[in-house]
Amino acid sequence: ADGVVSAAPDTAIVSLGVVQEADTADKALSANNAAMQKTLAALKDAGVADKDIATSSFTIDPVMVYPPQKDDGTQDPPKITGYRVSNAVTVKLRDIAKAGGLLDKVIRVGANDVRGVSFTVDDQDSLMDAARVEAMKTLETRAELYAKTGGFTLKRVLSVSEGGRDTPPVPMMMAKMAPQSDAVPFMAGEQDIRATVNMTWEIEPAAK
Repeated sequence: ADGVVSAAPDTAIVSLGVVQEADTADKALSANNAAMQKTLAALKDAGVADKDIATSSFTIDPVMVYPPQKDDGTQDPPKITGYRVSNAVTVKLRDIAKAGGLLDKVIRVGANDVRGVSFTVDDQDSLMDAARVEAMKTLETRAELYAKTGGFTLKRVLSVSEGGRDTPPVPMMMAKMAPQSDAVPFMAGEQDIRATVNMTWEIEPAAK
């Protein structure tokens, strides 16, 4: 049987970063570093702890231009016109009520690549335990129903095992956004915490 407990998420996981382009890799890197430093400073000023900020990716790529094909079917080789530097971090925001305003702030100071937002419940363990209790109650009710209907009695429990868990994040918002409003709106919704429990009973026919 499955036991399901619904809870309002209390934590937002945001992937955000800075993308900068310039004619040289050095200039692009310098511009990216400056914007990322402002972004990290804004996060820390808002009370986000260092442990809740982790670098998720860092890349330096050439910006390529591909010339059009000529009339004779040939094509000149592509040219490097500049370089693109991308630096992204994953941020855990433990106060969802402030998440919208914080995102708006970091976008204004330099973050120009918001890759996704998901919501979760920080205390998964206690909710999983509550879901397990619900699953056990359902199993006992069903077992008694089957016993009554099938004409047998339940004896001792032979085994109990947990079959799986399902705690999917709830994705919200688009991948990228422009800083056009005073605060980015968030709708966290609810999250289902699911536990699957299997039980095996020894049974015997009811006395006639």
